[in-house]
Amino acid sequence: MILFVTANKLTLSANAILLQYTAPVWACIMAWFYLKEKPHWEHWAALVMTGFGMFLFFGNGLAGGSLAGDCLALISGVFFAANSVALRGFKEGNPLDVMICAHIMCAAYSVPFFFMYPPVLNTGNVLAILFMGIFQIGAASALFVYGVRRIRAVQAMLTAAIEPVLNPVWVLLVMGEKPAPSVIAGGAVIIAAVVFSSLVGKRRESVLENISHGSTEDTEKN
Repeated sequence: MILFVTANKLTLSANAILLQYTAPVWACIMAWFYLKEKPHWEHWAALVMTGFGMFLFFGNGLAGGSLAGDCLALISGVFFAANSVALRGFKEGNPLDVMICAHIMCAAYSVPFFFMYPPVLNTGNVLAILFMGIFQIGAASALFVYGVRRIRAVQAMLTAAIEPVLNPVWVLLVMGEKPAPSVIAGGAVIIAAVVFSSLVGKRRESVLENISHGSTEDTEKN
């Protein structure tokens, strides 16, 4: 989170978001090695589709930016993936404790910057901070923890990729700005990738459950 916020100050937002959302690739690799969750073919296909969709989505906004900011955004994607893999590793316990501890550490690390760069605490800023702390970060983190206990780390990252897709939707609803055709196309590809991988994965689970159930019945009959 700290790396992503810093990257947004040093490079263009489109660059920061696109580079952070390389996270599904890192999550796929980390989960394979550390959790022994070997990705299935639909995950690889969804990764390719998501990458293409992100390029369409942010292509018009990409520019040179800052090398330092781009590097920090890329590293934030690695840590974002590591976060999901770590939470997935605690699926049998209580990963919410891990998430809460991480947020406490993040807040403690950020305290000195509050005094180094004092914020302007007007009504609008305070309301924005409360909204982001309670809903955009707090509630979202709790929901993410709930989900990552039930799906693979790579699928959690693929699903999280829908987040930037919704940005132009809120802008359209609140400010009336219509997104470019490439943005709509990129968002459609990303959503299709997530839905595709989810449905294929669910289908595989159902087939395996039926096979397992059938084997159990045969054993009981014998």
